[in-house]
Amino acid sequence: MPSEMDRSLLPAQTTAALFFHPEAYSTGGPKLMGRHAAGESFLRGFLAHGRNSEFWLQVEDQAHARAFVRAAKAAGRTGQVRVVDKHSLGSLAQPGAIFYPGPGIGAYAWQRAGFGHGAWSLCGITHTISSTSAMESLTGLLTAPVQPWDAVICTSTAGQAAVQRMWQAQADYLRQRLGAQRLVLPQLPVIPLGIHADDFEFSQAQRAAGRRALGADAATRVVLFAGRLSFHAKAHPLAMYQALELAAQGLPAGQKVLLVECGKHFNAAIGKAFADAARTACPSVRVLSLDGREGDNYQHAWAGADVFCSLSDNLQETFGITPIEAMAAGLPVVVSDWDGYKDTVRDGVDGFRVATLMPQSGLGVDLASRHALEIDSYDMYCGHTCSMVAVDVPAAALALGRLLASPALCRRMGDAGRQRAREVFDWSVIMPRYEALWARLAEIRRQQGPALKPLAQPWPSHGDPWAMFASYPTRVLTPQSRLVLRWPDAPARLARWRTLAMVNFTDKVLPSNEELQHVLTGLAAGSRSARQLVQGLPAARQALCLRALVWLVKLDVLGVVDEG
Repeated sequence: MPSEMDRSLLPAQTTAALFFHPEAYSTGGPKLMGRHAAGESFLRGFLAHGRNSEFWLQVEDQAHARAFVRAAKAAGRTGQVRVVDKHSLGSLAQPGAIFYPGPGIGAYAWQRAGFGHGAWSLCGITHTISSTSAMESLTGLLTAPVQPWDAVICTSTAGQAAVQRMWQAQADYLRQRLGAQRLVLPQLPVIPLGIHADDFEFSQAQRAAGRRALGADAATRVVLFAGRLSFHAKAHPLAMYQALELAAQGLPAGQKVLLVECGKHFNAAIGKAFADAARTACPSVRVLSLDGREGDNYQHAWAGADVFCSLSDNLQETFGITPIEAMAAGLPVVVSDWDGYKDTVRDGVDGFRVATLMPQSGLGVDLASRHALEIDSYDMYCGHTCSMVAVDVPAAALALGRLLASPALCRRMGDAGRQRAREVFDWSVIMPRYEALWARLAEIRRQQGPALKPLAQPWPSHGDPWAMFASYPTRVLTPQSRLVLRWPDAPARLARWRTLAMVNFTDKVLPSNEELQHVLTGLAAGSRSARQLVQGLPAARQALCLRALVWLVKLDVLGVVDEG
């Protein structure tokens, strides 16, 4: 793992362009998902700790670039912003890499094809990898023109292993179906998500204010769950409720437990389901549900807590940022031994990881088929699968009970977690790892890219229409074809036709008026070959003008007299 010292070994500008759509980097939208929080946090980290002296963006709308400029200025960054869109895509060769806030770099590899597969590097990142779109984009990489100088960042080793299994299954299919022997894959590094540790530093006054806001007196131990309040798509709360009830019953008389669930229910029915389950499973525990996006609820919840608990059991999760945030806040954590939590929480040091159980391979084919056939929605697929993942309730109760009964143990584990959060997961440490990856991809591209042989049709599904449909016409205009003016007043006729809407709608893909005049002037003395007509024009424009000769024939301004 690169340390802070590694930054001195990086070039002065080791960065990548960003594919920037505000929705991907903001938690301000109507439906807050983990990828939004991760994207917003990444952007803050990129602006605060990136070494770039200027910014490159690929955008779909110029308004998105303006949104980035506002965010950069708010972060105190004033470097020049260079904007790339679909009309200037080849400019990405200048920064040499581009970061996409998702795993689907295959589509962008096809877009790169026309400029050369070695023109720049592509870098994506996994968030959830269990949705249909994510799984298909990941398996599609085996047939997309990705290269060894591209990468898909995995946020956890568990997520990386899942992607590798998908790739192996797709590779087996391609070998059996097509006899494929050689597969080119992108890099698959593990880099965790980052946090801004300073956001979770609370003064004693803030902690006291938080406990007052939560209604927690000195005899109350506060357990916090933060995140989406979704039993089907985040963490089924029943294990936590049962474990807290057992732990509460073991506390000395007079001590109370308050569970704060800070997040947001997607709808009233889910909110009721949580409330009903809590009343049934942990009647000895007071449960407070807070909308984390309202007022000071979020800060009060973090500042006022004693212990953090997240017993995630869902396939849609690959990393899980909240335990790291809890560690940064100095809270001991009780988490499930699940997905990215395996990487972040050291069992017995920062808190406790509680064992999980799932069925053996081969017993979930029907669930996958129901999802693939859209019998079940993605939410229902997540719900069905998480219902068959068990968290060890007695072990969770024991872990919670030890922490609730021992403020000294809470302090020791909280201090260890706070140090780990700052040294391993703060963006000041994570961003150099991104930059080191981008530098490594550039080096691989420099070493291996020149040996890549270009294909005649680099993007087969969007190939040259004149090649694809070459069997359609009677004949083809070649550089040897000879042309003549059909009319003495050809320039005037052309000008007249170009006033027609059914003609001028193609102006964006036609030569300029000056270039067309060059062609017509060249025919004033008689017939000439197509090659002769475009000579004298800039080399970069000759192919476009050669093609437009057929357009002039279409308008009956020119005629073909000799096929040469």
